[in-house]
Amino acid sequence: MPSVALDGDPVPRTGDLPEHSLAELAARPLGFYLHVPFCVTRCGYCDFNTYTADELVSRDGTATASRETYADQAIAEIELADRVLSGDRPAVSTVFVGGGTPTLLSAEDLGRLVAAVRERFGLTPDAEVTTEANPETVDPDYLARLREAGFTRVSFGMQSARPHVLRILERGHTPGRPEQCVEWARQAGFEHVNLDLIYGTPGESDDDWAASLAAAVSAGPDHVSAYSLIVEEGTRLANRVRRGELTEPDDDAMADRYVMADEALAAAGYTPYEVSNWSRTPEGRSAHNLLYWTGGHWWGVGPGAHGHVGGTRWWNVKHPAAYAARLAAGSSPGQAREVLTQQERRFERVLLELRIDEGCPLELLEPHGRAAAARAVAEGLLDAGAHARGRAVLTRRGRLLADAVVRDLT
Repeated sequence: MPSVALDGDPVPRTGDLPEHSLAELAARPLGFYLHVPFCVTRCGYCDFNTYTADELVSRDGTATASRETYADQAIAEIELADRVLSGDRPAVSTVFVGGGTPTLLSAEDLGRLVAAVRERFGLTPDAEVTTEANPETVDPDYLARLREAGFTRVSFGMQSARPHVLRILERGHTPGRPEQCVEWARQAGFEHVNLDLIYGTPGESDDDWAASLAAAVSAGPDHVSAYSLIVEEGTRLANRVRRGELTEPDDDAMADRYVMADEALAAAGYTPYEVSNWSRTPEGRSAHNLLYWTGGHWWGVGPGAHGHVGGTRWWNVKHPAAYAARLAAGSSPGQAREVLTQQERRFERVLLELRIDEGCPLELLEPHGRAAAARAVAEGLLDAGAHARGRAVLTRRGRLLADAVVRDLT
């Protein structure tokens, strides 16, 4: 969850959504994103809305927000969502706890959040319930308690298998620990486990990246995510690049690393179902992320969290203290919102659906976009067979240039 502040229209104190947005609730799946904004330390590349303990203390030394009270505040927002999303609505099909470091909360508190969603909204029989986890914050007992609390999927931040790369990223875990966590998760009964990787870190070589891929595959998760490093303005990493201490990632090297990932993961039985995500089975795909990519509804709980229902998108106040104060006063924590036009919604459909393996229907495109799609087929960026069936589907080369393809099509 990026920490960049956005402008928008005011959110009503009640958090109410436009009637036309609520009218769409029953037509698409509903998910919950639950943001836990706490970290022990902030990684140098991170631009997410997170806070260390020192950043949550006022000048007089009192805590302005705490992990101990956070679950109750998040549950209060889930109760608000229940009031706002009244009427005809589906049961919740996905719950995703992200951060920050969700596993700084107790397994019981994370379980309380899931229980609150279940009690207020109900969960579909096959609901996917995921939490992100820092490898250093879990052990076999903690993972077993997560599984007992109803979590079905866990995502570990591995990033790299090389110590010097982890040091540049300022990641606080020991190489080998994520692989151990996958084994513990399996022992706890988790069928679905993801490892997150990052490529393009300054100082990372091809051999380093190959070693990270090999380590991830050998750990045996059924899902791997691999993201290119983005140097976000305002982060410690960006400051080090600006001072010349580190070199900015090279675009050609990034492309080479992506191809390495795609080839290594394909050889190990993983299929790319989205530009940055590979799964061994259809069941192992991230249902929550697919909900985002295919235009589903979701309520974002927590400081800075974003939600979307029926073309209305809103985001909460960022600071945990302001978030807690809003809820304590009986108000929505929403900071601002925007109601998307039909043209904006069409653009977002193309932008997001083009990233997944099924692509987007050509009928979504305007005449200039359909002409651009035909050119993209000739250039090897879109799959010719899919195009003949009426869909725009990226080839591997197209995935490397996905943003440029979207610009041409829209």
